[in-house]
Amino acid sequence: MPHHPPPRPTPLLGPLSGKVIRVADHDVRSGVETDMGEGDMGEGDFWAEIRETILGTDILIVSTPIWLGHPSSIAQRVLERLDAEISESDEAGRMLTYGKVAGVCVVGNEDGAHHVSAELFQGLNDCGFTLPANAVTYWVGEAMHGTDYQDLNETPVKTAATTATLAANTAHLARRLKYANYSPS
Repeated sequence: MPHHPPPRPTPLLGPLSGKVIRVADHDVRSGVETDMGEGDMGEGDFWAEIRETILGTDILIVSTPIWLGHPSSIAQRVLERLDAEISESDEAGRMLTYGKVAGVCVVGNEDGAHHVSAELFQGLNDCGFTLPANAVTYWVGEAMHGTDYQDLNETPVKTAATTATLAANTAHLARRLKYANYSPS
């Protein structure tokens, strides 16, 4: 696993904390509802728990590999489930995701990071998230090569710098929106 520097305090927010949810490890059903209920074997749709976490945070980072030039099917599933938020609103009539900031991380061993981030940006924005400047960080290895990001000994300097910018910009914008959310329309 690459060496990643510890989170650094930002002048506006101080230290940040987060939670990693690997959607691939959970039963997240396809559909555009906030809770798809219980499955055939009595196991519930895990999206309701993921959604609760998302609604309780200020920043959402969606990470995906490049898969045949597109976001993974799991990243697409996340957007599909977030689409349900278009129908949810607060007492002022705003989507519950208004005032939340999103960013994107992309890895792959083929070109396409800009295309993948553009697809995710539009979906996240449609679902009510705000995107800061430089809302993506990515690493793209040599095409048709066997090296994966997770196999690197350390994070490349440019990728680390871009990741730091993403972190600083999302934190800055999240703080601003926390204290001055969008007005009702």
